[in-house]
Amino acid sequence: MQSKDAYLVIDIGTGNVRVVVVQPDGEVLGAARDDIHYFRDTLYPDAIFFEPNQLWQQLVLLGKTALEQAGDIVIKAATATSQREGIVMVSKEGESLIGLPNIDHRGREWEAIIKDKSRVYQLTGRYPTSLFSALKLVAIKERRKDIWDKCSFFLSISDWVEYKLSGVATCEHSHASETLLYDIAGQQWNDELSGIFSIQKKYLPPLQSSATVIGQVLQHRADEFCISGTALIVKGGGDTQLAIKSTQPSVEDIVIVSGTTTPVVKLTDRYITDTEERTWTSRDIEKGRFVLEANAGVTGLNYQRLKEVFYPNEGYDVIEKELNASVQNHCTASLGSLIATEKSPVTTGGFIFSVPVSHELTRSSFVWATLLDIAFSIAENHKVLRDVAGHAPDYVWACGGGLQSKALRQLIADITGKKVQVRHGFEQSSAVGGALICNEALHTADVLLHAGIEIISPRQNEQEAFAALYKKWSDTRKYFRQIC
Repeated sequence: MQSKDAYLVIDIGTGNVRVVVVQPDGEVLGAARDDIHYFRDTLYPDAIFFEPNQLWQQLVLLGKTALEQAGDIVIKAATATSQREGIVMVSKEGESLIGLPNIDHRGREWEAIIKDKSRVYQLTGRYPTSLFSALKLVAIKERRKDIWDKCSFFLSISDWVEYKLSGVATCEHSHASETLLYDIAGQQWNDELSGIFSIQKKYLPPLQSSATVIGQVLQHRADEFCISGTALIVKGGGDTQLAIKSTQPSVEDIVIVSGTTTPVVKLTDRYITDTEERTWTSRDIEKGRFVLEANAGVTGLNYQRLKEVFYPNEGYDVIEKELNASVQNHCTASLGSLIATEKSPVTTGGFIFSVPVSHELTRSSFVWATLLDIAFSIAENHKVLRDVAGHAPDYVWACGGGLQSKALRQLIADITGKKVQVRHGFEQSSAVGGALICNEALHTADVLLHAGIEIISPRQNEQEAFAALYKKWSDTRKYFRQIC
């Protein structure tokens, strides 16, 4: 039997890392995942890092597992995607010095060096905080001289994976967008921004577009993964952008990406910033396209962790069955989701329900309240995007593992008043996006993905009920903000 052609997609998220073997038509043949191991850096109040070499060994083991699952295949190309604000610092000799994830805030002490934050917002498309790479680098320079003195350049995590595979160090534009050193409109590194953070341009790698072949896999890396030494390495991009690509949207579409966090984005063909500085604007992996974003925060992570509490030994199908079994409006939740109109996050959360505790309160009541918190937060951020840039279509696209919940898909439709459209394979959106990128790079873009689309329409007779639920949710959110 003839071997199947396939791609290797490496996906490093905030909570876990996955390696997926996927066919050119987007069908997943093998997948393996593991948690990322983080460590605290006691030299800073809020600093977390990972060991790049340890992460690499995880990738190799996961790759071998996924390849074994896939069976008789030939890897024609490999690509990578990752959390957008994470970086790896690299020495002149190619040594991987330290990994700084998006949840690392070691740069918070140095935010005050940015005197004109509005000017930085206009150039970078985002209000500058310690979330972004430039301030992580400032913090290393100020307090980790042992690392800074060795550093030759830095890369996003997926750019680093591609560097390890190919020996070629480049930075993709959607990742450069997250550094505070990149001019979004100009599509280039910016001297003014480099000057604000005192980061010399020698530390900034050459820029390269997604879906570009950057080289052939190094033979010793091919041997590590047990793949062909002729496999090509393709430039990937930010995990949100690859997920967006899997929905195959058009300019002016809105896409909800439900992963560890939930970006709610609008695709535009022009650079848009918000006069109230509520949104982010990034470069998309599609040339000439921008991603206008309002992010609902760690929604998916909340759901995953609460599932482990209430349903530790059951699958999501059991949750859905129990949600459908009875009316669930017995408690309300506020769990730290983000809304672009709010200047600061809600850092205390929980559930509110009537006492004495009702016999009707079940474990599914808490899950329902969690899903309602996620859906309302998505809807509020959707409103912000509509306010900033409008949204005429009667639908939104949605993708990501969080959308496995049919109840959540229906809630989003009911609350936004928009049809929710999901494509076949939406649960593996980053892998599907990776397949599409490799198809482009290998000039096999005529390969068709599975055509199936599910459409969830809003239930018109539910609007009054959701208005009452919205008030309860909003009051709950205000309560927890007051006690932060």
